[in-house]
Amino acid sequence: MNAIRTPTRRGILAGAALGGLTLGFRIPLPNEAIAQTAAAPTAPEVNAWVVVKPDDSVVIRIARSEMGQGTLTGLAQLVAEELECDWAKVTTEYPTPGQNLARGRVWGSMSTGGSRGIRESHEYVRKGGAAARMMLVQAAANAWSVPAGECRAAASVITHGPSGRTTTFGSVAEAAGRLPVPTEVPLKDPADWKLAGKPVPRLDTAAKLNGSQVYGMDLTLPGMLNAAIHACPVFGGKVRSVDSAAAERMPGVRRVLRVGDYAVAVVADTWWRAKTALDAVTITWDEGEHARASSAGFAEVMKTALDAPQAAVGNRAGDAAAAIAGAARKVEAVYSYPHQNHACMEVMNATAVWTPERCEVWTPTQNGEAAHAAAAEAAGLPPARCEVHKIHLGGGFGRRGAVHDWVRQVVDIAKQMPGTPVKLIWSREEDMLQGRFHPVTMCKLTAGLDAQGNLTGLQMRIAGQSIVAGIFPQNIRDGRDPVVFQGLNAASNEADIGYGIPNLLIDHAMRNPHVPPGFWRGVNLNQNAIYLECFMDELAHAAGKEPLEFRRALMRNHPKHLAVLNAVAERAGWGTPAAPVNGSPVFRGLAQTHGFGSYVAACAEVSVSDAGALKIHRIVAATDPGYAVNPQQIAAQVEGSFVYGLSAALYGECTVKDGRIEQTNFDSYQVLRMDEMPKVETIVAPTGGFWGGVGEPTIAVAAPAVLNAIFAATGKRVRDLPLKNTSLRRT
Repeated sequence: MNAIRTPTRRGILAGAALGGLTLGFRIPLPNEAIAQTAAAPTAPEVNAWVVVKPDDSVVIRIARSEMGQGTLTGLAQLVAEELECDWAKVTTEYPTPGQNLARGRVWGSMSTGGSRGIRESHEYVRKGGAAARMMLVQAAANAWSVPAGECRAAASVITHGPSGRTTTFGSVAEAAGRLPVPTEVPLKDPADWKLAGKPVPRLDTAAKLNGSQVYGMDLTLPGMLNAAIHACPVFGGKVRSVDSAAAERMPGVRRVLRVGDYAVAVVADTWWRAKTALDAVTITWDEGEHARASSAGFAEVMKTALDAPQAAVGNRAGDAAAAIAGAARKVEAVYSYPHQNHACMEVMNATAVWTPERCEVWTPTQNGEAAHAAAAEAAGLPPARCEVHKIHLGGGFGRRGAVHDWVRQVVDIAKQMPGTPVKLIWSREEDMLQGRFHPVTMCKLTAGLDAQGNLTGLQMRIAGQSIVAGIFPQNIRDGRDPVVFQGLNAASNEADIGYGIPNLLIDHAMRNPHVPPGFWRGVNLNQNAIYLECFMDELAHAAGKEPLEFRRALMRNHPKHLAVLNAVAERAGWGTPAAPVNGSPVFRGLAQTHGFGSYVAACAEVSVSDAGALKIHRIVAATDPGYAVNPQQIAAQVEGSFVYGLSAALYGECTVKDGRIEQTNFDSYQVLRMDEMPKVETIVAPTGGFWGGVGEPTIAVAAPAVLNAIFAATGKRVRDLPLKNTSLRRT
């Protein structure tokens, strides 16, 4: 997308930047010149996915959101592969959700979460590229009066085989766009891919390196004002009274506004003035019924639920209770996992313009359609009279997906200032306090071993929060949230358990605190992999068996799970002593799981000093996503997921006191530092035949592999995260 640079690093002239986003749709901004720029005609559209310009440059439209995970490049590769265009001339742009609605959702889902960006849209985006190629070839054939079957396309050039005549995509694009879209569109066999499946550089890297990439916080519009907001820190609380006299006298302040019944915002000429004035507003809160809630109190609720008689069953085989009762040895453990914040580097933000006729919003979002619906509802206008313009995200991790509270807020503010562009930016403290948090759970695991140390029965009782109950309560059936059981399901293509256990019972006693949950990168696979894989390690040691061999015996009927586990064990040198580092002995731990359609495993190498200092030296990771569209990007995603997963395991914890979150910034919510990051070796092992996700599966094996390695190093079992709360000091 084109942008005109200003002296600021990322500042933009909105008309130029937004012209690339709007694809010819007029934006009713106060400045008519901006609107005219946005309304400028675009190059010929071959079909909904492909625009070819006269200079043969190709614009590929990407419906999913780019938040650093590489989906934009991967999807463009798939389209370009079928299109047979010159990759060096490819750029991308987002269609808007308003356009998608007006065109009968021609671009399909705009949701980017659950590692679905490629795995759920690969077929129709490939068909979009293939159909465009067929139309371009047909247009050239028509111009030459020859059969299309005699023509072929490669690198944006169409060649007529018998005569050797050539033409370019740009020369026939306009004519191609007038042809009917083919209904029968064959796709290439992945074995014949030339571009997809290759480690090509990402399309968005250069703009991020040179500072030209526009994020939501960078956006400027003519006449724009800035807003800061403060919502009741106790979820469910309301504003009782506001004294804004001092703030209203401060420089640059335009308005002090209530947002709904739960928040106060200040609008000023700059964001810092808005934030400074907001700090001067005296707000009295009605904190409501949750004002005394605490993490300790909810922990007691979950502990009681571990033995409650009623629970929703997620996976059952045989009679686990009877098998455990008759076992030669019974093993039991209780694990716990805390609330955690997404902590995106880019805080929640959006810019909006509202008039009685139309509402426009610019925001980083993982789901343009959900943001569009939120904007329309807040605006009090039909969806057809609203639009949302997606911007690359400075981090998403699930926070910018299902819930768009900040979009509703900015529209509410803009609605109180008709015709004026208003940009809302949350402070870091607001972002920490008003998150949608990783669910808090506990898990009681009970197993039976026979006299030979074989696992005969396993019970897993999960107690705690349900994300679905908090966000999509209509999807709860008979008290069951299916997402709770990620990685623990019976045989499935999505997230099955990977072990053949003859007698098994996995259930969930739902207990929901007032802290709102959210889909957090890896979702429930995170804690479920810890619960299962660490307990498997416990069982192996209780049975007197080597942990890898103990698992292998249970994985005979799960070859894909076993393949990635074997791959990391072999690469890491499992079974041979690890080389000491700086004189300190190094120990290994294993973990595997299946989530978001992909099979993943990890082997971690750690050392622990006598004083209890943990050092994670290396993690070998294997992933089988079925098909690997960009192996280089998969490796980067694995590394990035370990940063997130290890941050969570070592430090991630949000606690509640007096109804509110206690952690308000990175001084109290620490993340992994660069010198703590281990070396990561990634094995990308696609076996074909299915499409799995990449961004989320591997995060789940980082923590259990490290925890199992810690046990090997110290003999201590860490069952309650984060690790910062546990001493590893040798006693």
